[in-house]
Amino acid sequence: MEQRERLGSRLGFILLSAGCAIGVGNVWKFPWMAGSHGGGAFVLVYFFFLFMLGLPVMVMEFSLGRASQASPVRLYQKLQKPGQKWHIHGYFSLIANILLVMFYTSVTGWILYYFISFVKGDMTGISNEASAQLFDSMQQNPAIMLGFMAIVVVLGFIILSFGVQKGLERVTKYMMIVLLALMVVLAVNSFTLEGAKEGLTFYLKPDLSKLNGKVVVGAMNQAFFTLSLGAGSMAIFGSYIGKERSLLGESINILFLDTFVAITAGLIIFPACFTFDVEPTAGPKLLFVAMAKVFNNMAGGRWWGSLFFLFMFFAAMSTIIAVFENILASIKELTGWSRIKTCVISGVAILILATPCALGFNLWSGFTPFTSTSSVMDLEDFLVSNVLLPAGSICYVLFCVSKKGWGFDNFILEANTGKGLKLKKWMKPYLTFVLPTVIIFIFIYGLGNFEFRDNFTILNWFKNLF
Repeated sequence: MEQRERLGSRLGFILLSAGCAIGVGNVWKFPWMAGSHGGGAFVLVYFFFLFMLGLPVMVMEFSLGRASQASPVRLYQKLQKPGQKWHIHGYFSLIANILLVMFYTSVTGWILYYFISFVKGDMTGISNEASAQLFDSMQQNPAIMLGFMAIVVVLGFIILSFGVQKGLERVTKYMMIVLLALMVVLAVNSFTLEGAKEGLTFYLKPDLSKLNGKVVVGAMNQAFFTLSLGAGSMAIFGSYIGKERSLLGESINILFLDTFVAITAGLIIFPACFTFDVEPTAGPKLLFVAMAKVFNNMAGGRWWGSLFFLFMFFAAMSTIIAVFENILASIKELTGWSRIKTCVISGVAILILATPCALGFNLWSGFTPFTSTSSVMDLEDFLVSNVLLPAGSICYVLFCVSKKGWGFDNFILEANTGKGLKLKKWMKPYLTFVLPTVIIFIFIYGLGNFEFRDNFTILNWFKNLF
């Protein structure tokens, strides 16, 4: 039997796991979610869910991976009791990872396109109207959308073909260190802008009048999305580490890095929005349209823009190669193929599967799965963020705490093995009853309030029946 690959260092594990968590979810989705969900009120609820829900689920995923020494698609077989069916969720974990990269690769391609355009000088010295139109022009060009998505896919699998230590760990370590340095430089620059005070007030001062069910559901889904929880992404890295450190302390380190990047992304973006009169509720376009306008009007904007989108690209690629590794490990265990063969076949498959998202804004823009303004990406994001990640988190939690699963005692024993912070026995009622109940409730509530068609939600439809 082929010996399981190992990470070379504790720092590598922390940066790699943080790199998986830190990505488009932090630097693209978090700022626009915060902007469109009330600013400081959303950030407050997000913090709450990050520590109360995200942290324990992360510890559980790491524990399952380390105890089983297997990928998400095989871990249940190693830990479940004879005759149980928990392993079915393992295949859904693989589907969730594939669905995630089907649109994540396109967004990463947009970032790469903007980075190259800023370096070339194409994004600055133009009118605000021209700057605003650049994003739509990019999305409407099938060659650009497919080409840059393909570069991302090929680059990711080339890195992974060198193995866990020489490819995945080494590249992610350097990318993460450069990413954190770039963020600090960009944040300090944003603090010097005229609108910094207004932007930071909107972002960091909670207006509790803006709290509602939509904000709460959005914050919980964002907490799972940003930590890559529910799809086994953390379980795979747990399977690559030894027993020297307990898993609560390691999870807190990763959570801290992830939160630092998400918050700092907002510190960069919102002062700039209020300085250059950009609407913070712009949604998914916020990062591209808003920041392109900001750098177009800023002294030295060409280079600040290049630095910003370079940092963005590193953040996105750290997640891409981590999720690709999850897919590779699962397929290797299912087929017995070599790493190189798995890279080539998986790479071709992902290129094909990611094509609908890339074409969903141009040749296939007539496909609107939900509201009249929705696209292929919205369908894929819904399936991942609103269905598979929270449902997957529920499965992992129930498997860890239920007597009909792995069991709480086995989970605690694995999580607490090694030096560092330990989970306590008194946490059992919270982890066993409160945690899954809260996740299930918000999961169902979120589906009930999701706008499937223009002005149509399941909850409103149900209310109208009575």
